[in-house]
Amino acid sequence: MRWSRGIDSCWRHGHRVRLLENGEAYFARVFEAIDAARREVLLETFIWFEDKVGVQLKQRLVAAAQRGVHVHCLVDAFGSPDLSEAFVQELANAGVELRMFDRQPTLFGVRLNVFRRLHRKLVAVDGSVAFVGGINYSADHLADFGPTAKQDYAVEVQGPVVADIVSFLRQAVVTRGTGERWEPDAAADAGRVAGGADVCFLPRDNGRRSRSIERAYRQAFREARREIVIANAYFFPGYGFLRDLRDAARRGVKVSLIFQGEPDTPLALTAARALYRHLVDAGVHIFEYCERPFHGKVAVIDEEWSTVGSSNLDPLSLSLNFEANVFIRDADFARDLRGRLRCLMDDHCRAVDPASVPRGRFWQVLTRPLLFHVLRRFPQWAGWLPAHKPRTALVSPPQDAEPPP
Repeated sequence: MRWSRGIDSCWRHGHRVRLLENGEAYFARVFEAIDAARREVLLETFIWFEDKVGVQLKQRLVAAAQRGVHVHCLVDAFGSPDLSEAFVQELANAGVELRMFDRQPTLFGVRLNVFRRLHRKLVAVDGSVAFVGGINYSADHLADFGPTAKQDYAVEVQGPVVADIVSFLRQAVVTRGTGERWEPDAAADAGRVAGGADVCFLPRDNGRRSRSIERAYRQAFREARREIVIANAYFFPGYGFLRDLRDAARRGVKVSLIFQGEPDTPLALTAARALYRHLVDAGVHIFEYCERPFHGKVAVIDEEWSTVGSSNLDPLSLSLNFEANVFIRDADFARDLRGRLRCLMDDHCRAVDPASVPRGRFWQVLTRPLLFHVLRRFPQWAGWLPAHKPRTALVSPPQDAEPPP
């Protein structure tokens, strides 16, 4: 294990990691792990829809609970507002504990709890395997959904860091619902070595780790020597993040960014495009993915460093939402992720020509830093009106027995 003080993280050694692309790969592996569970399933997600994917997940969790597995789920109430009473009751009857995060009343049918959302997507099964990424439990992550099916990624991990993810989920899913008090056990036994990858599990909360994921990215930018590839659905980070990225490009690092060209939220592309001139002036290469909506949150730097998780690079994810990424040091994994992103850039993206990016008016040079600051902090300011601490609500009863140690 290695501590990295600069980003408040704990690196553990000896992991097997597997990149999972889109719902076809992800759902198959998660469902297989749940079907094989013997002791415990811990699951946390932003979206759980009552469609063909959500129903399959429910059926597998019900079956696991019925054979004596302790099943605990935490779901964001904003992202998953429409689970039917019958759906929830079937989970409850089987003994699945389901909690909803930050349930709030609507105003004329409009959900108001936009900020401080539980945006993590985590699964841990039997303390032996965990899944971290950006893929929700909904049919729009499958190709047969049609032109609006989402492009996305997750990672399956086995090895010592699974214990960190399990302890985090037990605190977040079974009890408090935010995980803000969680700490990795620096003295914990590293356990069985599963492979050669170093892995760090890093959540973002609104306490001490409010900038944890951003700091991890920025530290990697400062250490980059050859290449940075970032593929992120919602990109509008703070000025310091952009400065470190531009500095890397200016010292000769090849920086490539993949954004949504066919966004599910048009504002995402508008916000990213507002930064294009600032980026291309420093030599950053920009690509817009045009095959379908891009939902990924991944990056690869140089030969070994990668990250996969739930965190976008926008004000909501970097300032308010509860997020989680894994950071990986492994040449094989980085090569796999880089190759897949290179295929997107070569075959499914539109390269942005720097000459086509408007230069803007002279006064925008003066106002741009102010704009960055305002947009970076706006969700946090808005979240104060009214300020509240999100809580969880139990919607199906817990099992009688305590969760396994």
